[in-house]
Amino acid sequence: MIEFTGQVAVVTGSGRGLGRLYALDLARRGAAVVVNDVGGSMHGEGTNTKVADDVVAEIHAAGGRAVASHESVDTPAGGQAIVDTAVDAFGRLDVVISNAGIFNSIAFDDLSVDDWRRMLGVHLDGGFYLSQPAFRVMKSQGGGRFVFISSSAGMFGQPMEAHYAAAKTGLVGLSNVIAIEGAAHGILSNTVLPTGFSRMVTETVGDEKFLTESGFMRAIRAELVVPLVVFLASRACTLSHQNYSASAGRYARVFVGLGRGWSAGADDTPTADDIATHLGDVSATEPFIVPESIVDEVLDVCDRLGISAMPDNAAIAFPDHTR
Repeated sequence: MIEFTGQVAVVTGSGRGLGRLYALDLARRGAAVVVNDVGGSMHGEGTNTKVADDVVAEIHAAGGRAVASHESVDTPAGGQAIVDTAVDAFGRLDVVISNAGIFNSIAFDDLSVDDWRRMLGVHLDGGFYLSQPAFRVMKSQGGGRFVFISSSAGMFGQPMEAHYAAAKTGLVGLSNVIAIEGAAHGILSNTVLPTGFSRMVTETVGDEKFLTESGFMRAIRAELVVPLVVFLASRACTLSHQNYSASAGRYARVFVGLGRGWSAGADDTPTADDIATHLGDVSATEPFIVPESIVDEVLDVCDRLGISAMPDNAAIAFPDHTR
């Protein structure tokens, strides 16, 4: 059994829905859990400390260990306070599941600057404000696990969700870099794109008949997302720099591939007309590579052109973890 004995986990947005289920399963498997939730509405309005407190009580009743955190992730002070709560209460921090978020649907041409900033503030800024102090603690301990809750809305697109999509896809970029920089310190970072029946679904869809009669809605039980998130948070996971989808009991890797494309000659100066002529090759998805960092693309291009990435006498080298 995958267990978390002696480990400490922070789960943001864990007072309700998927976050609550992550926290409960981690606690059941031995983790001491910081249950973080401001207790606001799905749109980010209001606060209610009882939301997090009730989950803590639930964990205690089952014999587990947990403390509540009512701080918001959307400020640097809030992110630091959440990490401090873990360290002060339990002496360390091993797992961060960045799940806190808000949600609303707004057409792109109606999206205000305030709507845009608020969404990025909670999801993307919040991911940074939490993960940076957590990274520092994990680095000093010699390891840890990050799981960022991203979304198919961003990776694949969803109407009415430009702000949400941008914020959630931004977390993929954040996770990628944490994975690269954390590798030397035993820190792994991955993302999950979950589809689960929660208030985000019920309040957005609104059609009661559809919600109760749709086969898909019945299939996306929230608890089906939990196994993937908990595995990625565990010591059993040795993967990093990856993205995974969890939907209705189907678990799959999500990746960005780089096609072979078309290369002009090293001494040529291609034009837009050349792009049009070779568009089939430029747009082809086979064959492809999945770069582990931007350096992989640089080295691939240099190899195609038969050139060196750096001068022969260069004293500067790529970091070992990006070779």
